[in-house]
Amino acid sequence: MQKAIYIIALGIFILFWLQLCPGPVQARQSIHVVPVEGMVEPGMAAFVKRSLDQIPDDPETVILFKLNTFGGRVDSALEIVDALSGVSKGKTISYVEKKAISAGALIALAGHVLVMKEHTLIGDCAPMFQTGEGQKEAGEKTQTVLRAQFRALAKKNHYPEILAESMVSKNMEVYEVTLDGKTRFMDQTEWKDLDDESKKKAEKKTIVAKGELLTMDDTEARNLGFSRGSVPDLDQALKFLGYEDYTLIITKESWSESLVRMVQPFLSILMLVGIGALYTEIKAPGFGLPGIIGIVCLGLVFFNQYLVGLADYTELLLLLTGCLLLGIEVFVLPGFGVAGISGLMVIAAGLVLAFQDFVIPSPDMPWQSGLLLKNLGLVLGSFMGAFLISLFTVRFLLPRFSTLVKGPYLSATLEDSHADSREAQKAVPGDTGRALTPLRPSGKMKLDKNNYKIDAITRGEFILAGTRLVVEAVERNRVFVRRKDE
Repeated sequence: MQKAIYIIALGIFILFWLQLCPGPVQARQSIHVVPVEGMVEPGMAAFVKRSLDQIPDDPETVILFKLNTFGGRVDSALEIVDALSGVSKGKTISYVEKKAISAGALIALAGHVLVMKEHTLIGDCAPMFQTGEGQKEAGEKTQTVLRAQFRALAKKNHYPEILAESMVSKNMEVYEVTLDGKTRFMDQTEWKDLDDESKKKAEKKTIVAKGELLTMDDTEARNLGFSRGSVPDLDQALKFLGYEDYTLIITKESWSESLVRMVQPFLSILMLVGIGALYTEIKAPGFGLPGIIGIVCLGLVFFNQYLVGLADYTELLLLLTGCLLLGIEVFVLPGFGVAGISGLMVIAAGLVLAFQDFVIPSPDMPWQSGLLLKNLGLVLGSFMGAFLISLFTVRFLLPRFSTLVKGPYLSATLEDSHADSREAQKAVPGDTGRALTPLRPSGKMKLDKNNYKIDAITRGEFILAGTRLVVEAVERNRVFVRRKDE
């Protein structure tokens, strides 16, 4: 009996000890936040790819993309989508903080889960390109590729495929059709394929009218099956998705990525100034400030494109070869000839390739042809503008630049200078003499007062030798005479 009491007491003690002792501490969930803000361009694509490379891809990884963008370049958006699609084990969340328009909508649909903040927008991904008459919608070839991309992302993440496609093309018309108690989305082709009996039973509601692009606010996106929910802020979004205890790890841009984003809008200006400075250096003697400015500006352009992954050693080799040819033109060969023109052409080719990640446009990516034409226009336009600027600099600015530097300088001119001859100094108006040679109208005369022979000239009159003369005037180094009246 006593033994049983000891066993019961021991059991009670163990139970109390288990209650008082803390259990194993559960680690907080780490959530990596990658901001996708501003213009979608190569700098953003490089930042997103670098961020994903640093985050481990394992089943416990959670990556949240905070979206606030009006869109941008198609090629950069597709690079970001490819990077997001490469996250195979972890979970990706697209959180629309303000807007995800155009290319931003494509990036938003690449995440496994979409959550939108209240009063935000998503959609309208019609591909546009710049022309002389303004922006125009891209052709069917480009739209087909983008529709296929939207369809693939929608299928992968369980979004309505037809509605996703309607963000790209205006010629689509999408209906919400309820038939036999089931609701689904149809385009105009599927609706036409229904038999008449089904059309009579079905309830049809137009979601996207022809000539419009699907653009949704947070409520519409939730009702149409895109967004999981509408939330007031990021904390509520994570709580809505089931994350109660977590730590946010916000990825920030490095100094080089910040430099790339800052310099990107001014690349055309840097290229214009760089080329103009190099051409000015060629036209000016020696090597000085214009050459240094040109090398620095073109170096910034190349360095920027290298950091975003568009430029590589091939482009660097072309730029160095072009600069070498220009150096030969400046220091070895006189004037501006084959070496100078070849150098500029090689530099132009290097700059065009530095603005794109391909050499020859691929038929599978129709926008590459437009991008190549845009880059050619940018580089050639910069060359023409640089040529005009350099001509203006050499003609007007460089001659005036010397006045900004302290002298001494020769400020007097020789406009009113003259060299008086010694013969002219021996004659004064009124002196008389005799013509030694015929004056037609110039010739030689001999002065009476000192028998000096001097050069004389009439005012257009021809006078024979031996004629008496009188000095009419002495102007600079010329002695004007006339026939003396006897």
